[in-house]
Amino acid sequence: MSGSIIIVRHGRTEFNATGRLQGRIDNPLDEVGLAQAEAVAAYLQPELLPDTLFVCSPLLRARQTATAIVNRVGSSFDIDERWIELDYGSYEGLRQAEVPSDVWREWKNDNDFAAPQGESLNQVQRRVALACDDLAQRLNGRTAVVVSHVSPIKSAVAWALGVDASVGWKTQLSTASITRISVSSTGAALTAFNEVAR
Repeated sequence: MSGSIIIVRHGRTEFNATGRLQGRIDNPLDEVGLAQAEAVAAYLQPELLPDTLFVCSPLLRARQTATAIVNRVGSSFDIDERWIELDYGSYEGLRQAEVPSDVWREWKNDNDFAAPQGESLNQVQRRVALACDDLAQRLNGRTAVVVSHVSPIKSAVAWALGVDASVGWKTQLSTASITRISVSSTGAALTAFNEVAR
């Protein structure tokens, strides 16, 4: 069990640009996001080998970003539902400033808190940890590229560091950024976070 996992956050959408909670709302990339997807694809291209594994969230913004990457090497990607964004339930579509401050307080202090009809950070953490465990078993010295969203990527970081989901509140993740995790017989290690194509 060895190799590396490169996790890419999708490019920008209109909701990202306007500070709205996007969650499961299936928005496309905006013009900036499409350019970001091409930039991160070009940036990663030298690292992509014929045996690289490609995995993607089912949401359109992730699939558009993943398509830009795999097109560079004539490959394809597998959809894994476990990499989908956190479900914000009844808060989806709201501007972040429209969520009451006491709700944000509870969210930050309780990993089991979920918006009405939504999902908690611990629920995201459990599904992403399973996805990471499965991917680590498949590496066999190879690299995997995963295209996902802010909350699952922060959960993958927690998995690599062996800490709980609350670490996500202490991190900032840009659109189209790269997170790198190495996997070896001794476990996983975070090697880069919020790396931006340049």
